[in-house]
Amino acid sequence: MQLTQRQMVSTMFVYSIDHCQDNMRTLKYLLTEFRALKISLSLKFIVGVAAVLSVTMGISLYFIDKNNEELIIKQVDLQAKALFRQIVITRQWVADHRGIFIEKVPWKEPSPYLSESEITDIKGRKYVKESPAMVTKELSKYAMEKGLFWFHITSLKLINPENAPDEFETNALGEFESGRKKDSHTVEKNGLSYYFRYIAPLYVEEACLQCHSHQGYKVGDVRGAISVTIPMDYAFSTITSSRKVMAAGSAATISVLIIMLYIMMKELVLRPVKQLKTSMQDFYSVKAAETPVIRTGDEIESLSRSFAEMSKALTDYHTGLENKVQAATKSLEEANARLTELNEKKSDFIAKISHELRTPMTSIKGAMDYLSAKIPIISHSSKDTEDLMEFLTVIRKNADRLIRMVNDTLDLERIESGMFDLHFSPVNMLVLIKEVVISFQSITAEKGITFKIISETNGIVSADQDRIRQVLINLVSNAINFSPDNSGIRIEIAETDGRLAVTIRDQGPGIPVEVREKIFDKFYTIGKRYGTGLGLAICKGIIEAHKGEIMVLDGAEKGGAISFSLPVK
Repeated sequence: MQLTQRQMVSTMFVYSIDHCQDNMRTLKYLLTEFRALKISLSLKFIVGVAAVLSVTMGISLYFIDKNNEELIIKQVDLQAKALFRQIVITRQWVADHRGIFIEKVPWKEPSPYLSESEITDIKGRKYVKESPAMVTKELSKYAMEKGLFWFHITSLKLINPENAPDEFETNALGEFESGRKKDSHTVEKNGLSYYFRYIAPLYVEEACLQCHSHQGYKVGDVRGAISVTIPMDYAFSTITSSRKVMAAGSAATISVLIIMLYIMMKELVLRPVKQLKTSMQDFYSVKAAETPVIRTGDEIESLSRSFAEMSKALTDYHTGLENKVQAATKSLEEANARLTELNEKKSDFIAKISHELRTPMTSIKGAMDYLSAKIPIISHSSKDTEDLMEFLTVIRKNADRLIRMVNDTLDLERIESGMFDLHFSPVNMLVLIKEVVISFQSITAEKGITFKIISETNGIVSADQDRIRQVLINLVSNAINFSPDNSGIRIEIAETDGRLAVTIRDQGPGIPVEVREKIFDKFYTIGKRYGTGLGLAICKGIIEAHKGEIMVLDGAEKGGAISFSLPVK
């Protein structure tokens, strides 16, 4: 890849214009975004200034960097020209001495292109003759081995095929012979490295004709050229180092400017604004009768004065309005006190009547249990015994139902009145469910109902164990009541997003969609009445007191499904 200096400068200029336009578009976009963001004034100002400084500094550094690149390339060009002139002087010196003899080394052979190319001294030492071209070639090999630079002598009329020109040299030689150029240079890339190449013509002189007169040359003709190649890795490393220094200096400059601007803004803007904010907060919190004016002598003082006038007007209005509100709410307070008194009397009445009902019901149930145990022993007629036992069973079931209703009523009343105390402790939900399932073993054995418990987690929650057991007993009891014989009940435990969910599914008739929002209401039952109609209402109250949720699940599976979830922590 070859680029002339003019092409490089033109390309850099076009790129610079595009880069500036991109920076301006970026700056405009950033300013638009900052106006839209709901952030503090100080942050908006500092970020905006930093963006403007970064963009402008970036543009300046870009042009400085490109100028440095041009200067370094010019320095390399001057270095290449100096090397070329040094090589020409060396060749001229060799030509003026009609070549030079050097002691022959084993790997050196005499040139077939020179007459008297080898001599021997009186001590038997051999010397070979070197022409200007050969000396140039040897010096080039030596410089290349050192890795500093190298050069190549070439011509369009070759004597030695090793001096054949490449594409760059061929084009330059054609321009030299036509007289269009006096020298030429380019930058080439080979792999990851860049090289600067310079070429200038060699003209025929009197000393040159002894070797090249047979080719038809005369003094002043272009015999060939010498190209000098200089590695530019060091130059580019210098450019990179310069970029780092400029970037560090720019960052330091921007940082100092931002710090100084922040200090000035803090003292001139933020501090008065903070004082104004404090005045607003004081007016809002303590309803100060008079708001002080912040003396800054600028727009902030005008704003503070306007706020002071507004706060005085609001204070006067608030004082009048407060008197009216006090007069209007006095009757509401009296009515609320009356309602509170009536509610307390209602709660007290329910508690007393429930207590009075529970005591005789418990006594009746105990007497029924005693008679149920004694009658088979003292009776002689099996038929009379069966009749009595049937009636006693009916009485016992109704007494149990009345006791459950009283207990449920008391629990629901405590929940609704806010006197429902919870005692939290770590609860292993899986263990608690197994305990509840085992307590129903006798009932499920008669109906042939089986349980399947699926747990994806250990199921540890912080809850009131007795109340959660009460919820599980109610839900499992409902599932058993609505499950057909020889069916299954599935209980699933899963933890998702910090909540533990327990789902109880049965294979009964299911819960109709139209009543799913009502089953958690008090005294609401579905189909055949199995209980008091308060169980699910109590479950909902207990779960919500634990900051949880309880609901009926939709699903394609046959049967009903109720799920409740509790926060793990």
